[in-house]
Amino acid sequence: MPDRAEYWEQRYQEAQIGWDLQGPTPALQAAAEAFPKDARILIPGCGMGWDGEALHRQGFTQVYLSDWAPSAKAHFLERVPDFPEDRFITGDFFTWADNEAVHGQFDYILECTFYCAIPPAMRADYAQAMAHLLRPGGQLLGLLFTFPLTEQGPPFGGSLEEYTLRFGAPFRLDRLGPSPLSIAPRAEKEVFFCATLHTS
Repeated sequence: MPDRAEYWEQRYQEAQIGWDLQGPTPALQAAAEAFPKDARILIPGCGMGWDGEALHRQGFTQVYLSDWAPSAKAHFLERVPDFPEDRFITGDFFTWADNEAVHGQFDYILECTFYCAIPPAMRADYAQAMAHLLRPGGQLLGLLFTFPLTEQGPPFGGSLEEYTLRFGAPFRLDRLGPSPLSIAPRAEKEVFFCATLHTS
């Protein structure tokens, strides 16, 4: 099941990582241009960590990464040996996010192929976890797939209607629509969104 570290570790071991772009995500990198360099940024389900690497090399000082699979972290640290190892969290993201010590700790959370990778039954848990992790006024932003949702996956699809409801209260959905920076294979299959956590 895609809600287990063992599932994702096996995908890495078998080199079944079709989601990997071999580089950073243009839409996320463009969004991050507006972030302060000391912003606390979390990238859950980061995979090989290309976006985290790019931000780190651009001088962002508080980048945190998370992935189910230990192999993802090992590959990342081979490429980026100066990245603080304790800022790449492995294992069950939802167990980690449930820890009150990390609640309210992040200014931005970048979404790219994590929401679509978890079983759809866990999507409410996803929204709750992100609300816990962000500070009031913090933002969850990134890319979401719009091909039809079925039981086949990952990746699992979704719709504008679902995302409008999912990222309503306690968020304010500021943007939901196509991105001119989508990579060609996904251009007609994804939207960019930005949701801000309410301050009260």
